[in-house]
Amino acid sequence: MSKFTRRDFMATAAAASALPLIGASAKAAEPLKVAFIYIGPVGDYGWTWAHDKGRKEMEAALGGAVKTTYVENVKEDASAIPILRDLARQGNKLIFATSFGYMDQVMEVAKEFPDVKFEHCTGFKRAANVTTYNSRFHEGRAVTGTIAGTVSKSGVIGYLGSFKIPEVVMGVNAFTLAAQAVNPKIQTKLVMIDSWFDPAKETAATETLANLGCDVIATHTDSPAPLQFCQKKGIFGFGQGADMSKFAPKAQLTAIQDIWGPHYIARTKAAIAGTWKSEDFWDGIKEGAVQFAPYNASVTADAQAAANKVIEGYKAGSYDVFTGPIYDQAGTLKVKEGQKMGLGDLATIDWYVKGVQSA
Repeated sequence: MSKFTRRDFMATAAAASALPLIGASAKAAEPLKVAFIYIGPVGDYGWTWAHDKGRKEMEAALGGAVKTTYVENVKEDASAIPILRDLARQGNKLIFATSFGYMDQVMEVAKEFPDVKFEHCTGFKRAANVTTYNSRFHEGRAVTGTIAGTVSKSGVIGYLGSFKIPEVVMGVNAFTLAAQAVNPKIQTKLVMIDSWFDPAKETAATETLANLGCDVIATHTDSPAPLQFCQKKGIFGFGQGADMSKFAPKAQLTAIQDIWGPHYIARTKAAIAGTWKSEDFWDGIKEGAVQFAPYNASVTADAQAAANKVIEGYKAGSYDVFTGPIYDQAGTLKVKEGQKMGLGDLATIDWYVKGVQSA
């Protein structure tokens, strides 16, 4: 396995592209080269950490059949294009781009390298050599929202978001709808910080939510800093992407854990076997892609029972938090009673439900 930062990677790319070609017979005996690009550092203990954990699981499962590399701290802008391009030039035949903002860059580079397979996380654009994969994080938000609605004493809960993209919008909506199912008067205060990983901004935004009366705060950014602030203030929160209880054991009620390893193993095996094809994957609680850290002692028996009911409902297919009637912030009916939002609608959702208030 190789690790690079953006700066290191760009400095070595030109030299790597000058390496002599290897004969076809030698290539056949070589491991499949697989690359990952990450939005943040592998030490964020959240989103990127979870993806890198999946990469390590894939590497351990496939052993000498693969050779992996990753580039961390890759921005979601045009600067990702030369990084993706150089990864392809250096012989990586399967490239995972692990954040929504890489979508157009992946599509552009994929056209240049039709023999390279790309997989884009949380996006919706595909090509013959581009697969999309996602996790139904909103199912996890429905579980944490159920807990928040039960535990909150103020009736005001908070949501710290990164960007207004479908993943985050459906997250705050699922969180709010599930909390309102417990307490119809629940209000959700929303703060966006336009960053995935910025502990200082995350802390400041969490403080804003606390000052607005939120006694339970969900996080849709990548560091444990919000939970650490919650612990200092004696309020509650949830881990994002991974179990963050070691950073705030009293504040973390539970955590949504992103499980990527099985996908990386299966897709890399398919690439090796020659059975890889462009598909769209969107797994959730039922498939084990969304899991939860243990409840802490502050999650009452009633709250645990309610949360477990949601989990079991998703596993059985009998529960869907996006079942109407659902109204938007202006009170307009968006989903009729008894109807369910399809995954296609959720993948492009850009409106908030009634009860979400921008702080």
